[in-house]
Amino acid sequence: MFARLPDAATARVTIVIDGRPCEVWRGDNVAAALLAHGCAAFRITEVAARPRGPYCMMGACFDCLVTVDERANVQACMVQVEEGMRVRTRPHR
Repeated sequence: MFARLPDAATARVTIVIDGRPCEVWRGDNVAAALLAHGCAAFRITEVAARPRGPYCMMGACFDCLVTVDERANVQACMVQVEEGMRVRTRPHR
């Protein structure tokens, strides 16, 4: 669904996604990094248990909530990746 355009000059950083180290592009937001690593469902809704992932990519919708460095309910599209960052998704109950 999503594909990266080639850019060999962009530096990489390593973050941990759901306990797994992943190399991502410096300057990406967390949502873009998760999508690039095949994670489309970041959480499920509380009431209907429906999968949710990024929708607007600009902080308006709250569908991309994740846990970043032990801070819960962070909008993944609004946070830039940093070296060593730990991201936890909640795709299952």
